[in-house]
Amino acid sequence: MLLLSQLRDQKDTAIAGLTLKGVQQAAEKIDAILAFDENRRSVMTRLEQNRAESNAAAKTIGQMMASGDKAGAEALKANVNTLKDTIKQLEKSLEDIEKEQQALLVSLPNLPDPSVPPGKTPEDNTIVFQNDLKIQLPPNAKPHWDLAKSLDIIDFELGNKITGAGFPVYKGAGARIQRALINFFLDEARNEGYLEIQPPILINADSGYGTGQLPDKEGQMYFVTEDNLYLIPTAEVPVTNIYRDVILTEEDFPIKNCGYTPCFRREAGSYGKDVRGLNRLHQFDKVEIVQITHPDKSYEALEQMSAYVQTLLQKLELPYRVVLLCGGDMSFNSAKTYDMEVWSAAQEKWLEVSSVSNFETFQANRLKLRYKDKSSQSNKLCHTLNGSALALPRILASLMENNQTEEGHIRIPKALVPYTGFEIIK
Repeated sequence: MLLLSQLRDQKDTAIAGLTLKGVQQAAEKIDAILAFDENRRSVMTRLEQNRAESNAAAKTIGQMMASGDKAGAEALKANVNTLKDTIKQLEKSLEDIEKEQQALLVSLPNLPDPSVPPGKTPEDNTIVFQNDLKIQLPPNAKPHWDLAKSLDIIDFELGNKITGAGFPVYKGAGARIQRALINFFLDEARNEGYLEIQPPILINADSGYGTGQLPDKEGQMYFVTEDNLYLIPTAEVPVTNIYRDVILTEEDFPIKNCGYTPCFRREAGSYGKDVRGLNRLHQFDKVEIVQITHPDKSYEALEQMSAYVQTLLQKLELPYRVVLLCGGDMSFNSAKTYDMEVWSAAQEKWLEVSSVSNFETFQANRLKLRYKDKSSQSNKLCHTLNGSALALPRILASLMENNQTEEGHIRIPKALVPYTGFEIIK
């Protein structure tokens, strides 16, 4: 959530940033929020004045009663009752103003960092790196969904029978390579200094609000109505919420956590060729990395996280590129995002497999996640970051397609063989 000080003290910057993020009538929305804030301050002042007057009158009544001036005390009591009615009205008015102001505030996305390029669509993103790994496919190359069927390692139709579209069943070597990828990613994260967390995969509304999924993405999350719980869209949500309402010290930085979880996304409105096979699922596995840093170090951490995710792709011997997202293509929470995309040779398209983002104070403000600043001895907001390291479906799709042989077999990258226990899927 944006800070009021950002909207008040950097209004023109905020308008430009929100417009870059695709917010319509950004100036009018900021003006409305600031008007609510002025009204809130005015009501708060009147409320405090009435409370002070009521408290003073109550004290005077006690003195009058002690001195025997019952008539004067009774007259003053009538005035106190009037003050109490006014206080109740002001409290209700303040509550209504704060709710309306908060509703507007939480509807606004994060402001983009000045380094974020302008643009509205993926075509406006900037490619900042692309490795030169070339893939030579056999002439009879197949997309991964055909390979999965011929090798009997992923059954999309069976998943559709059990649950519905977007819930595949992994079988035999398909299940083993899934488990191998998870363990590989977790081991690599541990070697990079991340503490492994195994969090719940159901969250309450406070957790969804804290990391910005609610109210923005409510329709995209699976909801357990009877218990008022949500299935997580990513491990970022429960892992980051570990630090909700926490005050850290500067010595705690950087906090580096990782976690494997299944992820659940309704992906309402998704259709067509881009959702075929493993390209877009309702349930998938992912290893997530999360950092909580000092504000002065968050962009350094973002570059480190991007570099780390790239090492995973290099070890898997995948052709990949790094894309800096434009303002209009970034997520609601993000101030700056790098996407990692792998080349799917059989589909002849780039598949996003990771987003690494700096949220600055946007999540921390919602979470009330602060640290004690040594120099000022005051509590300040932390910066939060997260990234996929990595999401499995499109990694597996790319591995299958890019490593297929003329015989229809799939070679396993050397780094993964100790985890799979086999070098080829036949």
